[in-house]
Parts: sequence; structure tokens; C-alpha cells
Amino acid sequence: MRSHYVIDSTRLDLVREFKANPLGPHSAELQRIVTRLRSERAAGHYVLVERVAHREWVLAQLSGKRGVDLTLMENQVFTSIEDAEWTVFKLRWQAVTGQAIDMD
Repeated sequence: MRSHYVIDSTRLDLVREFKANPLGPHSAELQRIVTRLRSERAAGHYVLVERVAHREWVLAQLSGKRGVDLTLMENQVFTSIEDAEWTVFKLRWQAVTGQAIDMD
């Protein structure tokens, strides 16, 4: 189910909070944003696929269609879960708000 929570794309303080601690815990305001970003429709939704347990993750996009595989982005491989989560957060933020995060 998709959340009705509207993300204020000017709240870069919350973006900085996520960047500093992508695995949480998060403030209540940031948690609402994270929950919203995670609840988007499946088609095109960015996810992480764990390729090597606790050591390697690959960015992927869901097809949104039952029985159709996700698309692995082999050029986006991470050896840090924090870096992987930060990348997914930025992509989802842009998909929902239309605003890119320029904070690396």
C-alpha cells in the first residue's frame, strides 16, 4: 500500500541525518520519509540484492510484474551496506520528489 505522506524536498536536514546514519535508528520525521520511500509501487522500485552474505550488494530495479525478473545494475556493486543504502535512498528520493540529492 502506498503512503499518503508528502515528502518536503527542502528538508535537507533529514537527508543529512540519513546520510550520517543510513541504518538507523532514525528520528520520527525521517522514519516517516524512509517508510514512504520504501512503500512506492513495485514498477521501477530500487532495491538491493545481497550477492555475498554481509559483504556485497548489487543495485536492482523491480519490474512491477509478477513473474518478471528484476534488473540487476551490475555497474552498481557495493561492499558497504551504508553506501548501498545511501545510494538507494537518493534514487528513491529523486523518484518520489523529482529532486536530486547533491550531497556526496
